[in-house]
Amino acid sequence: MIGFIGGSGIYEALPLENTREEVVETPYGEPSAPVTIGEFGDTGREVAFLPRHGSKHGRSPTHLPYRANIYAFKKLGVKYILASNAVGSLKSSLHPGTLVIPNQIFDRTKHRKSTFFGDGIVVHQPITEPYSPELVSHLSAAAKEVTNANVQEGGTYVCIEGPQYSTRAESEFYRAQGWDVVGMTSIPEAKLAREAEIAYATVAGVTDYDVWKKDHEVTLAEVLENAEKNQEAIKRTVEEAIRTLPEDFECGAHTALEGTINTPAEAIPDATRDRVELLVGDYL
Repeated sequence: MIGFIGGSGIYEALPLENTREEVVETPYGEPSAPVTIGEFGDTGREVAFLPRHGSKHGRSPTHLPYRANIYAFKKLGVKYILASNAVGSLKSSLHPGTLVIPNQIFDRTKHRKSTFFGDGIVVHQPITEPYSPELVSHLSAAAKEVTNANVQEGGTYVCIEGPQYSTRAESEFYRAQGWDVVGMTSIPEAKLAREAEIAYATVAGVTDYDVWKKDHEVTLAEVLENAEKNQEAIKRTVEEAIRTLPEDFECGAHTALEGTINTPAEAIPDATRDRVELLVGDYL
């Protein structure tokens, strides 16, 4: 199964047939919304759709139930997650309307739980390539095939806490590092997807120039207007990526927990083991 997490400006599921809604219970609380599952066109592939901020955008980036969202997808059998994000540009060449498929993240969040583990189980997992390289390439190829937008494959997404935008000093610091876009939601999604052994990649639609550009001030109205303009290109990209994804598409993320569990199975408390059994049961 393929999962799609829709960000700002994309609140409706992809064109799916024979849809049903699943209310998924998780040890980490309720997901952002019930998951819509349906068949994608004539491919026969099942796709699960989840609006990241809830159906009415009632959840802020800091308080999203990230762990519940990813766990719900794992429970449903999702092997690949395609996501979308609205982002600010840190480069003059990445103008609003550009699509960026990042391959790196810099984490500037402060108050988010970014792991399923703890409470008696220690997992040290490499996150050198935070987005699935295989899925990044596939998603980039899909974007270039079906959109007229400027598409950049690769780049660094700096994830800030929010819900406020950056200060000018922060924005100028991010630019000085050579980073590409700034957003609020790719962390901890990417980390949690890796812990769940789900391949994850995102298509980020540029809505503004953040606040580094001194003749430009970010406003919610601008972000929402440009997110809506980006919506069609993002949906076409995701649809093409789903349509062309091979059934046997293997990613390194699918075995990412191998050799990473530092706690002997017999030392893990029963309650903790029950909570993480879906994620690590094959390795214990």
